[in-house]
Amino acid sequence: MSALPNVPPPDDLAWEPDVLLDGFVSAPLGPATLVRPDARPGAARGVVLHVHGYNDYFFQTHLADAVRDAGYAFYAVDLRRGGRSLLRPSDDAGAEAGLPPHFTTSLREFGVDLDAALRQVRMLEPGLPVAVHAHSTGALTTTMWSHARGGDGPEALVLNSPFLDLAGSWLSRQVNTGVLGVLGRLRPLAVVSTHPSVYATYQHADNGGRWRFDTRLKKPEGQPARAAWLRAVRRAQLRLARGLDVACPVLAARSAVSGPDSPDNPGLDWQDTVLDTAQIARLVPRLGADVTEIVVADAVHDLSLSADGPRRQYLGAVTQFLADRLPEVRA
Repeated sequence: MSALPNVPPPDDLAWEPDVLLDGFVSAPLGPATLVRPDARPGAARGVVLHVHGYNDYFFQTHLADAVRDAGYAFYAVDLRRGGRSLLRPSDDAGAEAGLPPHFTTSLREFGVDLDAALRQVRMLEPGLPVAVHAHSTGALTTTMWSHARGGDGPEALVLNSPFLDLAGSWLSRQVNTGVLGVLGRLRPLAVVSTHPSVYATYQHADNGGRWRFDTRLKKPEGQPARAAWLRAVRRAQLRLARGLDVACPVLAARSAVSGPDSPDNPGLDWQDTVLDTAQIARLVPRLGADVTEIVVADAVHDLSLSADGPRRQYLGAVTQFLADRLPEVRA
């Protein structure tokens, strides 16, 4: 990862009422965007920084409420080319203009955004330990970043259904890895996968789901995967498969069961229909020496968006992990 970027001190952040969520404020952080509740906690015991996944952004206000009720300050970062960072004027985005949402040729690029967010949070909440809560592709990115940061990274890491491997058989994964290695270099913007997200469609309130989110930023029609992006993901996954040394305690959480992302799947509300949970189970021991695994029965891909029972179980496990493993003060 690159060195910590020269980002403005916290008093210079241009906090404004958030364009998407009442009761929240947001501020540009280079090409990324930092978000927090408008009301600041009194005496927090630590900080939780949330990182979204692919075809996603921060909208889970109930997650913010849960960690704040447990005594932690809450922040979220919408990474470059994702979420609120896509809504800024193109002249603000500069080099970001014209690139597809969530696109990158290396996950290290998003690590620069995480560096900036961590630095700002530590300046805004001096002395408090920071736990990063990350979902899916954001969890893969954050894991690789934490490994590279070593002792300079967060004090704890919570992974919500981390994207640790490609779907399919061993042979198909080997073939796809080879193809992506070539295509990602020669035609980085080539679309290699595109399909509707039944998962996102099913969850939206307009379709009978529990959640209301901006469908420009979490698209029911799905977000096409580009060759260079998937190559970057695959390179990170292969490095992780060889074993990492994440320095901080890790909570790795997943659903109990996977299922197809298909409209005729009766398990859309109680299965992970995006990732293979068996792959997650196989690979999380390779994250580091201090990994706690939890399995949440009847949970969907984003565990925090599950039905009431599994959602409460997941959020309770997260806050208990923070209470048990996040130090009282930052060393």
